Amino acid sequence: MRFKFLGTGTSQGVPPIAYEGGGLNLACAKNWRTRTSAHVEMAGKHVQIDAGPEFRMQCLNCGVDWIDLFLLTHGHADHIAGMDDLRRFCDRLPDNVIDVYSNDYGLERIAAMFPYAMKGKPTERGYPCFNAMKMPEVLDLGKSGRISSVVLPHGPVETLGLVFESGGAKIAYYTDCKELPQRAIELARGADVLVLDALKLKKHPSHMTIYEAIDYAAGIGAKVSYFTHTTCHIDYEVWEEKLPEGMHIAYDGLVLEV
Repeated sequence: MRFKFLGTGTSQGVPPIAYEGGGLNLACAKNWRTRTSAHVEMAGKHVQIDAGPEFRMQCLNCGVDWIDLFLLTHGHADHIAGMDDLRRFCDRLPDNVIDVYSNDYGLERIAAMFPYAMKGKPTERGYPCFNAMKMPEVLDLGKSGRISSVVLPHGPVETLGLVFESGGAKIAYYTDCKELPQRAIELARGADVLVLDALKLKKHPSHMTIYEAIDYAAGIGAKVSYFTHTTCHIDYEVWEEKLPEGMHIAYDGLVLEV
């Protein structure tokens, strides 16, 4: 599998508008983070996870030119606002319709924000069209592998945790969550790569702190763990020096071959 971190920042991006400093070294390119999203290539299938406001530029910067299916972890603006730009991928698909999977909250938000994309076929050439479905516990992609999903608590809503398996490799992707339920922990056991939400240093009602993420990563014991959805309180170079062996801060444009 090939895993691309298209964006690794929190909902305001990093640095946020009118950033007044406070320890983030803006001379380091890895501290400039767009809204969190990722792209997975698994034995011929191209799977996109989330589409924030910078989705178009992320695709151009990271060379994403094909998507077979789209997974929305949840309906918050920093994960859904760029979905209109799926139109270009719809144009390239044989029937001009892209399969979209999410949870109930995500599907509700898609219908509310993009009613013109929910009509079974594009309204006009160049418009997006979504075949929106509820994500099953296991999505079988045949010879390309499978994607398991698990419910993660994220304040008043729920997020989809995703585990990708293909060709004997496993990647667990858990963004936007306050904690990991036992099923999520068990699904991630034996992962080659574990990606975890790690918002900032202080407690937050709907996200894990970097310290909580470190504890979960240590307990799961993946071969390597990466922390994403980080704020301007997480300086890349500072935390790369602090983290335990096998743990890293993710950054925009990072590509992993698994």
